[in-house]
Amino acid sequence: MAVDFRRASARALMFQGTGSDVGKSLVVAGLCRLFARRGLAVRPFKPQNMSNNAAVTSDGGEIGRAQAMQARAARQPLTVHMNPVLLKPQTDIGAQVVVQGRVRGNAKARDYHALKPELLAAVLDSFRIVSDGADLVLVEGAGSPAEVNLRDGDIANMGFAEAADVPVVLVADIDRGGVIAAVVGTWELLPENERARIRGYVINKFRGDASLFDDGIRIIARRTGLTCLGVIPHFPAARRLPAEDAMALDGLGASRKEGTLRIAVPRLPRIANFDDLDPLAAEDGVDLTIVPPGAALPGDADMILLPGSKATLADLAALRAEGWDIDILAHARRGGLVVGLCGGYQMLGTRIADPDGIEGAPGAAVGLGLLDVETVMGGDKALAPVTGKDAVWGAPVEGYEMHIGRTIGAGTARPWLTLDPDGRAEGARSADGRVMGAYVHGLFALDGFRRAFLSHIKEGRYAAAAYDVMVEETLDALADHLAAHLDMAALEAAFG
Repeated sequence: MAVDFRRASARALMFQGTGSDVGKSLVVAGLCRLFARRGLAVRPFKPQNMSNNAAVTSDGGEIGRAQAMQARAARQPLTVHMNPVLLKPQTDIGAQVVVQGRVRGNAKARDYHALKPELLAAVLDSFRIVSDGADLVLVEGAGSPAEVNLRDGDIANMGFAEAADVPVVLVADIDRGGVIAAVVGTWELLPENERARIRGYVINKFRGDASLFDDGIRIIARRTGLTCLGVIPHFPAARRLPAEDAMALDGLGASRKEGTLRIAVPRLPRIANFDDLDPLAAEDGVDLTIVPPGAALPGDADMILLPGSKATLADLAALRAEGWDIDILAHARRGGLVVGLCGGYQMLGTRIADPDGIEGAPGAAVGLGLLDVETVMGGDKALAPVTGKDAVWGAPVEGYEMHIGRTIGAGTARPWLTLDPDGRAEGARSADGRVMGAYVHGLFALDGFRRAFLSHIKEGRYAAAAYDVMVEETLDALADHLAAHLDMAALEAAFG
């Protein structure tokens, strides 16, 4: 019999990993959808996140993309309090620190560790706000609690769990190997008071016959006394959901789709908001290839797409070091389409300047010169959802702005988009229409625009499946997958 969570104030459970990328985000997202379907008010929470893939919230800030997906799974509006501390890696200055949705400044790793105790108050304040009116709060840790060298001042894992008095479930990834050592080693490294918070563990990404791990469960029980709350088989459909970690881009497009429209995307070191690519990669008629360092951009590409960047000048220098600037200019001379989004848009211009060192060391650089615009970094960060129309084909568009900098120049007289409510011009196009860029993220998620855009490049059957519908169906399938393979009674009993 399921626990009646609504008989008391919000209950919480935290999912901590035995390492990074073990699947915590997906487990939380699937459980958010599972409990939401039961009619519960469930909300996600992650005290501290590190990602350059972010989302704009309804209260005008930004949070990690994984928490945006989890909120969608929970059928809850986004709020900055779902991810009160977001670290966005840049260059040698370390990371941009975003607190409760707003940029606080930049910090190197050592300086940030000194700052963490001060940030705990903001984290606990946000947790209280998220918990208010909720039946359940599902909390996601970051990295691993076994990183005991970083335990002092921790706000991401056990430091938060202790301060907020939240029980913990460990998540371990068997696909990478060494899962018994990961669970037992994590247990061995924790002090007794932190061990007492752990209600059990989950084995994730299992392939094959799960009964083959029965001995593993017995060994872990003998060593730790921990209960296994489930062995979750590999969930291939996870690739359809927006990813937060750039590691998800590794190998994307390694297998060619024959007879399709080919899009090439250079893998920039500080690539940001790369979920812009997901709707394109999901198209049966599109072969989207992430080109890794050391490889040339394919000469047979129909389009080259320059994605967002968290450090535009540094990524532009890296692009040139790879020789990708030569590939892009050759592609443009052949009449191929070149598109830039946000930082990629800035790179397509004639010049980029960062006089105050907002994204790295102060400096300036000549751009690729394919658009008659130039950019100066500075001013307040633009964070807002937008709607409007495509100025080329008239298709409706929607998405969000998330950038620092102002781009001006003659090229803006040929905007790519016009935005509501007053028809504000956004972006720029070249005179021949073969190069275009804009600051708006999320453009390709809208089916009608994606269809019009891709059909302009190459005739085909695009947007045959609605992207948003596919994401919703995948979240439902993920919830069913977890319900089938987790001990739900034991999991529900673990809530504090």
